[in-house]
Amino acid sequence: MSVQKPEPEQEIAARAVVDAAARVRAEQSEAKLFHYLRDVFRLDPEGKSQRKIVVLLSGGVDSSVALACLKRFGCQNIAAYYLKIWFQDDARFLGDCPWEEDLEYATAVCEQLDVPLHVVSMQQEYYRYVVEYTLAELRSGRTPSPDLFCNQFVKFGSCREYLEKHGDSGESPLIVSGHYAQLRPFGGEMLLQQAPDPVKDQSYFLSRLSPKQLQNLLFPLGCLQKTEVRLLAEAWGLATAQRKDSQGICFLGKVKFRDFACHYLGRNPGPIVDMGSSDKPGNVSEQAVLGRHEGLWFHTIGQRQGLGLGGGPWYVYAKDMEQNILYVRHADLYQEYSTELVRCFSVGQVSWLQNRDTWLRLKAEKPQDSLELKLRHGPKKVPCRLERLPDEEMGSDSNTCSKTCSETWRICMESGDRGVAPGQFAVLYWGDICLGSASILYPESGGKLEKRPV
Repeated sequence: MSVQKPEPEQEIAARAVVDAAARVRAEQSEAKLFHYLRDVFRLDPEGKSQRKIVVLLSGGVDSSVALACLKRFGCQNIAAYYLKIWFQDDARFLGDCPWEEDLEYATAVCEQLDVPLHVVSMQQEYYRYVVEYTLAELRSGRTPSPDLFCNQFVKFGSCREYLEKHGDSGESPLIVSGHYAQLRPFGGEMLLQQAPDPVKDQSYFLSRLSPKQLQNLLFPLGCLQKTEVRLLAEAWGLATAQRKDSQGICFLGKVKFRDFACHYLGRNPGPIVDMGSSDKPGNVSEQAVLGRHEGLWFHTIGQRQGLGLGGGPWYVYAKDMEQNILYVRHADLYQEYSTELVRCFSVGQVSWLQNRDTWLRLKAEKPQDSLELKLRHGPKKVPCRLERLPDEEMGSDSNTCSKTCSETWRICMESGDRGVAPGQFAVLYWGDICLGSASILYPESGGKLEKRPV
């Protein structure tokens, strides 16, 4: 029988110093949270209305800390909701679905904080607004952005409609989530502001929300770094403090995107062609064929990994859905010829988060800032300019722009990008304020819209 040796006094003292420092940092982070809620968002926990607060709980650390901070701030009329989505019951054949574990963690946190937890099915809404959209975009050769539609139509759309329908008062509840973004009152509207943590900032995924939706939302964690959120979870003893973050698309969980696409769209093998060796799209010689793909929906413009080609690196340049050809370009071409990088492109389905008057006031208040955009989630923003595009430039035969694209615009970036893909969203910013987003229609080459085969 082994006897555990007592810890040396030096180790005990060192750990005590570390624990004390962690407590101090947690107290500072909590003070930062309370300052944001009280002085920036102007939340009054003792207000006369006692507006109902609904926290969307996922079972992760972020939403758990969002719920706990409101309780510690003094809010009383709080309820937590766990949203069951379509994929949780209908896709077990693709692998583990972690929703039972998610719900266990959510339940444990609510029991700790003495907050009622409700489980609501949003499965039909998810399938209608997110899954069907994703499959349709993949079939057409475009790049879907399901997380944007998930937030717009389900979490802060259908969920709100459900709460208003089943609520016991006529007032719309304040919906809270663990997203990393900030909301700032400004001239009667609510501005969507980037989080100070550029890597975790999720304003990109929230850019399709309407001004009305923003008026009834709260993202408490937007003022914190991710490390501070973990620190608070540990300091408050939350059940999710050590749980790893989830990764991937909102409705897939642990399921690989490739497995999802393969199950619903199948495989459709075709050639991978070097665009530099092909005379023109559709005219392919045997020498230009580098390999085979298993289906165009498994690839997106600008993709480098997963092509299975030697002599690279190679990047996906275009997809010909009619000929079932995947065109690629070698990386050396992107470095040697700047024309291979897309700088300008047209967009439709434009969605603004502010009205014109608010935009002008914002521009006057922050004259030192400039217009920038994100092509994808992440810290990188690129200076750009924006101009209206006459409808005739798109051509009457365009089937890419749906009837929601009545306004088309041209966006030109200061620097080019190899991954400008039709279907993905360009999100616009003025400084750290998100202005809105638009769906990419076509890239531009040589000053003209280049309708690459997609």
